[in-house]
Amino acid sequence: MRVRLLRDHDFRGLFLADSASQVGSQLLLLALPLVAVSALHASEFEVGLLAACQTLAFVVIGLPAGAIVDRLRKRAVMMVSDWARALALASVPVAWWLDVLTIHQLYAVALVLGVFTVFFDSAYLSYLPHLVGRERLVEGNSVLEGVRTVAQLGGPSVGGYLVQFLTAPFALVVTVLGYAWSGLCLAGIRKREERQERRGAHLGKEIGEGVRFVLGHPLLRCIVACAATANLFASMAQPPILLLLARELGLAAGTIGLLLAAGGLGGMIGALVNRRVVARFGQGPTIWLTVGLTAPLMFLVPWVEADWRLGLFVVFELCFAAGAVVFNITQLSFRQAITPEALLGRMNATFRFLVWGTMPLGGLAGGALGGLIGVRNTLVVAAAGACLAFLWVFASPLRTMRELPARQALADR
Repeated sequence: MRVRLLRDHDFRGLFLADSASQVGSQLLLLALPLVAVSALHASEFEVGLLAACQTLAFVVIGLPAGAIVDRLRKRAVMMVSDWARALALASVPVAWWLDVLTIHQLYAVALVLGVFTVFFDSAYLSYLPHLVGRERLVEGNSVLEGVRTVAQLGGPSVGGYLVQFLTAPFALVVTVLGYAWSGLCLAGIRKREERQERRGAHLGKEIGEGVRFVLGHPLLRCIVACAATANLFASMAQPPILLLLARELGLAAGTIGLLLAAGGLGGMIGALVNRRVVARFGQGPTIWLTVGLTAPLMFLVPWVEADWRLGLFVVFELCFAAGAVVFNITQLSFRQAITPEALLGRMNATFRFLVWGTMPLGGLAGGALGGLIGVRNTLVVAAAGACLAFLWVFASPLRTMRELPARQALADR
């Protein structure tokens, strides 16, 4: 089934573009904070602030971006976003080579990357239904989720060694090339979209339509609350995890990359078993079980040491990533199927605004708490909060719904 979809020229272009972009982004997740930690000797708070800058755009422009994307051709938005990110990121190794790189430039680059990532993601999530049709959404999402997990598997380990041997600033060149190649692959897609005509429409009114659609739908509202809570505490854990591995345990960048690659392996497992899990438990229960059963594993991370207990971190990464992939495929396919095409960009932007909007707060909280109570205690706080996320879905009708009413909802429209 997935092989047949890859035979389609246009989907293959999206697949190759996504592959290049995802590999580059996975390297970026490791290399950019390591530039701050190893090259600029940033403090705990500065690392947390850098993490916040990478996702701040989802709060500031997330909603307008969705409305703007619905007015434009989504492929063009993705291409411009790829090339803009490549140019912004290229400034880091250039500044390092000229010996003028500062933490403030990293903040600025992170903010620019965040802005264009908002536009890329809003367009990307809304483009797939146009490209493959709603009847093949689960298939298409599974293939692209597999791309992301393979990138997670290989990206951090390769990136870790690139950082170790090339230094973090110059390792970013690989990400620059990935974004540029992604834009070229998108340019080769033949199928063209019709531009949505919105003469006289007010941007604020269009934004409001997307927000009302998401928050007015009882199932979407529960899913977005669950994902937002999980992201808040997961992002709170990210700065202390990196500081724990790089600073307290003194691990080399290559070793850190290998440890983080366990998440990619877990994600690959999640993509492979997704259909069986949903068939066994049903769509609604799958959504809350994947969060409720994996979040408690975060409590393993504070016990990690530079010995056999590194295995605790591997177990956490494997299981947490597997659960996240199954959760993402299930809820993403549902919300793409239930949303009218004219609202796809705004629906996805509203989700990203609400779900990713908690991440800057989490990153700041993780950096600040790490400086006040230590990185291990901060990880305990993050784990306790993450364990609460599943309650939003568990307390809703989704708890026992084996089939989500996507087809019926579409028929009613």
